[in-house]
Amino acid sequence: MSSLLLDTDILINLLRGNVAARDFFANNLEENELLCSVISVAEIWVGMRPHEELATRRLVDALKVIDINRAIAMKAGNFKGTIKSHALELDDCLIAATAFCTGATLATGNGKHYPMKDISLIAVKM
Repeated sequence: MSSLLLDTDILINLLRGNVAARDFFANNLEENELLCSVISVAEIWVGMRPHEELATRRLVDALKVIDINRAIAMKAGNFKGTIKSHALELDDCLIAATAFCTGATLATGNGKHYPMKDISLIAVKM
């Protein structure tokens, strides 16, 4: 079984009822282990409204949430320090490093946020 690390944008779009995000999630539910970074959990919680908490908790509970450890933090620091882009954010580096260290493919609607050459990426059109 392969692992897919779902980027924050896919999770937010799924919570908002986006058809493409829902279809992508449903099509990968049985054949892949679906993961998310603890960073994505924080990013989702930032914009969550009180009435959205139950649905958000259910979604997060359905995923394997990957915590940040030393290896992930070091790889993220390496990405941030070696990729020359002013737009490269540390949170995206942490998510990419999570994919790298777990061997998961990163599924995102924001491929331009992930210029790392040593991660596997699926671009999801939403």
